Amino acid sequence: MKFLRGLALAAAFAALFTAAPSAAAEDVFKDNSRIAAIGGSVTEIVYALGAQEHLVARDYTSLYPEAARRLPDLGYMRQLSPEGVLSVNPTGILALQGSGPAEAIEVLKKARVPFIEVPETFDHQGILTRIRVVGKALGADAKAEALAAEVDAKLKAAESRTAGIKQRKRVLFVLSLAGGKVLASGTGTAADGMIGLAGGVNAVAGYDGYKPLSDEAIVEAAPDVILMMDNAGPGVSEKDLFANPAIAQTPAGAARRLVKMDGGYLLGFGPRTADAITDLAAALYGDPSTD
Repeated sequence: MKFLRGLALAAAFAALFTAAPSAAAEDVFKDNSRIAAIGGSVTEIVYALGAQEHLVARDYTSLYPEAARRLPDLGYMRQLSPEGVLSVNPTGILALQGSGPAEAIEVLKKARVPFIEVPETFDHQGILTRIRVVGKALGADAKAEALAAEVDAKLKAAESRTAGIKQRKRVLFVLSLAGGKVLASGTGTAADGMIGLAGGVNAVAGYDGYKPLSDEAIVEAAPDVILMMDNAGPGVSEKDLFANPAIAQTPAGAARRLVKMDGGYLLGFGPRTADAITDLAAALYGDPSTD
């Protein structure tokens, strides 16, 4: 049972950090006294704006800052129950794009509680847009602009650290290793976006989202580094990872190069992303500024 729960969590993270169709929220809550926040980065932005007094509940991906964990938990953002969300009597629902299931979102949008969707893209500008949308929804435009400017400067500084690197590391993001099958990130995911921002190259780019790779595809990808989350899905030991015959044949396997980072920190695309970029770049290249 524990293993099955772990698989479910890995699947949840796969869905959470895969891009959804584009959309934008343009609204402002008329009453922001009891806001339900859905999506870890949404909740984090609310706290970064100093607007946490407006929150009445959050989804279970909202684990940062730690204070957010004391709020009522509405469940996983892609498996919402309309009744559960409405049971906290919110005056507004602030939801990250791609929350679901679709049927639940339709019910929530038709309810008499204002529903504002926060767009999600896995890039520099997407983070700034997310901050501005959340700020506007809460009537905190000025604070949002100030936070966006601060985050923008940090992102530019973090990205500049690897701008001069010519030999880019090929990085394979592995979500899980269940039954010997490597579930890895293609394009259109937070992992793909982070690898690029940190100066790396996604070792696999022939598909969108996450999927199991064949042994041949892993060997052909020839990653220099394996990247994983250290707090989601079935635990994968370094020994088991590099014992995989296909991974053992790659440069990453031969050098036993593995980087593990907290999932929400690595893939959240929120106010802390500049720090995550810096940490990932340092793990890939050491300190590029000293080269």
